Amino acid sequence: MTTAVPAFVLPLPLHPEVTAFSTLRAGGVSRGEYASFNICPYTGDRPENIEINRHLLAAFLGIPDSHIALPHQTHSTEVRRLDTPAALHTLRGVDALITDKPHLCVGVSTADCIPVLLYDAAHRAVAAIHAGWRGTIGRIVERTISMMQKEYDTRPAALFAAIGPGISGNAYEVGDELPGLFSEAGFPMGEIAFKTGGHYHLDLPRANTLELIRLGVPADHIHRCNLCTYTHHQRFFSARRQGIRSGRIFTGILIPN
Repeated sequence: MTTAVPAFVLPLPLHPEVTAFSTLRAGGVSRGEYASFNICPYTGDRPENIEINRHLLAAFLGIPDSHIALPHQTHSTEVRRLDTPAALHTLRGVDALITDKPHLCVGVSTADCIPVLLYDAAHRAVAAIHAGWRGTIGRIVERTISMMQKEYDTRPAALFAAIGPGISGNAYEVGDELPGLFSEAGFPMGEIAFKTGGHYHLDLPRANTLELIRLGVPADHIHRCNLCTYTHHQRFFSARRQGIRSGRIFTGILIPN
């Protein structure tokens, strides 16, 4: 990886042994609602612009373009282990990726949903998780850690986590039914939901933080970037601001060597 951080990268201070980051909107070649740094091929951006942007990111990471793994997410709780680069079409319906292979960047695309990165410092294994409200309520973080325990003998106490940019509780206004679903699923509603101006708000970054702690990840091992995509929509893509036919943030993690 090059030492200079380009305009399209926001480093996430997860652990010194890994490269963890989210992409910003600046520094790419895409246009319109995809401007300007977008590598997600599932929202209507021009393929040639996506290819250039992917090449820019790969050059920064010091890996081939093919070693950037980006699933076609469907708000599922499907977790996939990767040992080699995977073609895009083979990752449809996958919302979390794990690997212990160096030089293979696993990541997820978001535009208000919550990206969660994990690093098992004892076994040098990583994960990237897409946690929207469906994934969060479906316990995708728990499913990912369970798979890491099975595949790599991961202990939650040895995990480090980063919660990347996503919509904040103050900005995430929801209907009356969604807090009920989270309550039925056993989430601590007094800590993740509140009502203001007659409308409910849901704090997904907080919900996923509490989920990590519940599963045994030490609180002081969890980094929250505390950047709201809806509020800072000039820096980050936000589907609530722009609509679904817009670019996506890519939040990834890489074991450099």
